[in-house]
Amino acid sequence: MTTEPTERPAPVDRPSPPTRTAPAPAPAPAPGAAAATRPGLLHRTGRWCARRAWPVIVVWAALLAGLGVADARWGGTFADSFALPGTATQTGGDLLRDHGGRTTAGVAAPLVIRSGGPVSDHRAAVGSAVDALGRLPDVLAVSDPLATPGAVSADGRTALVTVRFATTPAAFDPSYLAGVDAAVGPLRADGVTVEYGDPLGQLAAPKSADRASEAIGLAVAVLVLLIGFGSVAAAGLPLLTAVLGLAAGLGGLGLLAARFDFAQAAPTLAAMMGLGVGIDYALFLVTRHRALLHAGVEPTEAVGRTVATSGRAVLVAAATVAMALAGLFASGIGFIGTLGAAAGLTVLVAAAASVTLTPALLGLLGHRIDRLRVRTPVAEPTGSSDVWHRWAALVGRRPWLFLSGGLLVLGVLAVPLASLQLGHVDAGAQPAGRTDRRAYDLIGEAFGPGANGPLTVVVQLDSRLVADQAGRGRLADGIGRELAAVPGVASVGRPVTSPDGVLLITTVTPATGPQDRATSALIHTLQDTALPHALAGSGATGYLTGPTAAGQTFTDTLVARLPLIIGIVVAAAFVLLLTVFRSLLVAVKAAVLNLCSIGAAYGVVVAVFQWGWGGGLLGVGEKVPVESYVPMMMFAIAFGLSMDYEVFLLSRIRETWLHRGDNHLAVATGLAATARVITCAALIMTSVFLAFLLSSNAVVKMLALGLGVSVVIDATVVRLVLVPATMYLFGRANWWLPRPLDRLLPHLDPEGPAAAPTAGGEAR
Repeated sequence: MTTEPTERPAPVDRPSPPTRTAPAPAPAPAPGAAAATRPGLLHRTGRWCARRAWPVIVVWAALLAGLGVADARWGGTFADSFALPGTATQTGGDLLRDHGGRTTAGVAAPLVIRSGGPVSDHRAAVGSAVDALGRLPDVLAVSDPLATPGAVSADGRTALVTVRFATTPAAFDPSYLAGVDAAVGPLRADGVTVEYGDPLGQLAAPKSADRASEAIGLAVAVLVLLIGFGSVAAAGLPLLTAVLGLAAGLGGLGLLAARFDFAQAAPTLAAMMGLGVGIDYALFLVTRHRALLHAGVEPTEAVGRTVATSGRAVLVAAATVAMALAGLFASGIGFIGTLGAAAGLTVLVAAAASVTLTPALLGLLGHRIDRLRVRTPVAEPTGSSDVWHRWAALVGRRPWLFLSGGLLVLGVLAVPLASLQLGHVDAGAQPAGRTDRRAYDLIGEAFGPGANGPLTVVVQLDSRLVADQAGRGRLADGIGRELAAVPGVASVGRPVTSPDGVLLITTVTPATGPQDRATSALIHTLQDTALPHALAGSGATGYLTGPTAAGQTFTDTLVARLPLIIGIVVAAAFVLLLTVFRSLLVAVKAAVLNLCSIGAAYGVVVAVFQWGWGGGLLGVGEKVPVESYVPMMMFAIAFGLSMDYEVFLLSRIRETWLHRGDNHLAVATGLAATARVITCAALIMTSVFLAFLLSSNAVVKMLALGLGVSVVIDATVVRLVLVPATMYLFGRANWWLPRPLDRLLPHLDPEGPAAAPTAGGEAR
């Protein structure tokens, strides 16, 4: 049973004087004080799960089976939805939906036809395909390219068939493609190439890569755990807990998707997070449990102590990650918030599995935790001559040198961040073998790069113009002339009137591709200057809409709100660390160093994807901007995960500090006790993230690389160099907290009552 230390350095307004002596013996308990030493809730929970292992396992198995069946029966689908309420882009889209008729309603997806000769030579096949596509479920309208102005290229060999769906086809069941293939069958039988553009092309994207990524992550985790623990039983337990927790979390996410809109990347992101933290959390518990067993503690009691100490740290760490992810809702954009919710769900389920299922499995194994050895099992370091104690001593002798070197590394990696360009990664960044990428290339070659991102102009007329046909015609001519004269515009379609006469609708084709900086500038010019000037004095109001304009508005909105997200997440984490560790400097240092490490990870992402340094090796065919929501997602996830390792490291440092009152000893002992397990956890987490580079989704690749790099940086440069160096330099000031602040903050100990020190002086 763990006990409180007999002395704690009291919080004061200045660092307390050095204390080198062992704590005095605790006074004899007063009558009735036995209740004060009663094990806490987590301690009792751990022992209960260990003693009733099979019922706990059966409950988890039943939960997993029930969620799996329910998800298969009632689960929803995942599709991207970029609703931006209150913006001009959304207003324009809503007007099109309400007044534009079937030819502008719904979600448009181009089918690209490419023939060796004039497309008109295949008139019968084209007509047959158009008719068949129009009869498919959820299709509102299909354009005949041979009867639509501008739908056939100048050389006559390429044509666009625009299919309008009631909802985004990316969310349809993959079996829907069989109907599309059958509809365009006459064209292919005539030797005509047909490719599916976005978003229909997303439906045809291969889905097996994510499963392969999870398998690779698990395989690397097996190898790392076998090397780290030395036995199959100890290595298999974290994997089993993580996989079962992930399956339950994904089952729950599937059910939520039937009620809420989740992005396509949501299950992938949830799998990355759930698998990574699930293994990490169970790993920390198993490591502490084995150390207690090796110290001679009875297995059931060892499980109780493990949950009361490391289990509590797991809950604090999971709460920190979930809190950071919940901060994404401050963006005000449901797409971003639900991505964070999806990842947060699997993190919380992983934490629940760690403090219930892991103790049950540990209780079931008992002393057999080291069965099926592949090498001599090792526990936490106990002496002062192991490699991690020697490393801690080396950092302690030269803290300024290590601090400067670590900050220099982070600074160099962060240099590319200065040229960050946010935008939307379109089909041009997909692998060359995908149909949406081939459609993108064909459109660019035949109609110009801007044809892949046309802009829709919606003009809402006042009642006078609705009734004045001649005036409406003059306004339409003026709009066409004004917009065509804007630099960067390749062409402007003839404005047409909506069926009810309320709107004028036209299309502007940029001279540059949708990912080009010039296109972003053109969108702002059209919306802010050119369109208002063209409508001046008419009483009409103009809006720029369509996928490309919506993507730019989405980016602008996120850029404006990113500082708010960062502020909320950092402030919340700061308060949590301040409450947990009762130290002002520790909380400030953690926030600053985590921001530095995330900045370095941002720099790597910019260099690879935006600068193109090695992007081809990752299957990204061209230089692309950083997807607008990636920095926000990376920040929330990486900040939360870095706090995971911060909590585990500082918990052990603080544990020794409370027993010995020696800052230098506490830093060295805490670093040595956690360095091996944090390194193993980081290797596993990194392998899980980087394995998702196999995904066909360029945005998933971005997140995978950014998160993988951030974990490596955090577990090496930050956790092994900068944290100990700064804590050595701060000395006893690390544990200073002003008395008024100490009284104001609630008391929350991540490790519960600290365990008694061992004979060797190291806290267990």
